[in-house]
This record gives sequence, C-alpha cells and structure tokens, in this order.
Amino acid sequence: MSEEKLTYEDVEKYEKFFTLAPPFLLERFAKKNTNLVLKFKSKVQSFVDGLDENDKEKLNILLDTDTDELQVLMNEAYEHSGKKQYKILANPEYKEFIEINLNELGNLINS
Repeated sequence: MSEEKLTYEDVEKYEKFFTLAPPFLLERFAKKNTNLVLKFKSKVQSFVDGLDENDKEKLNILLDTDTDELQVLMNEAYEHSGKKQYKILANPEYKEFIEINLNELGNLINS
C-alpha cells in the first residue's frame, strides 16, 4: 500500500462526482446498501477512462485506504463544504455501503 494519503483537496477536485445524487437519494441508497457503481456502470467506466495517470494513482490510493479513514476524510469534506452528501458518507452506519461500492469500483478497474 502506498504511503501517500488522500486529502480534502483530492476530494474537492471530484466534488461533482460525490454530489451527483441529491442527499435524500444518496441516504436512501446508503440505507439499502445499493451498489451504485454497478447501477451506473457506464458512467463510472467513462469517468475512470478519462482519468490521467496521477488521478488513477489517487484512485488506487482510495481503493487501498481503510474505510474508517475514508469516512474521516468525508467528514472533513463536509466540514469544509457543508455538502450533505459528505455527511452521509461519513456516517459509520453506512460503512458497508462504501465498502460494497469500493469493491465494485475495484472490480470494474481490474476487469
């Protein structure tokens, strides 16, 4: 695993991606542990295909980062931006939702 850590600036760069779904929908998906990567596979694949090498490295760091650590980062993003989607993603109750989607993202990248 890389020693590099993700920062709020890394998250901020992709804010549009994190905030595509309105908060009420994101929370509904999170409560149901919906696999959003699979649900929006073509859009996610298009996004991944458009990444440069630096961004792909950041994505690999994201995939290798512990979920608890990612949720701390989501909380930091919420504190900076006030975006409710980050608050939802920071909620420990939705850890499984994050893990499901990260695993699917990893599968998509490696296929």
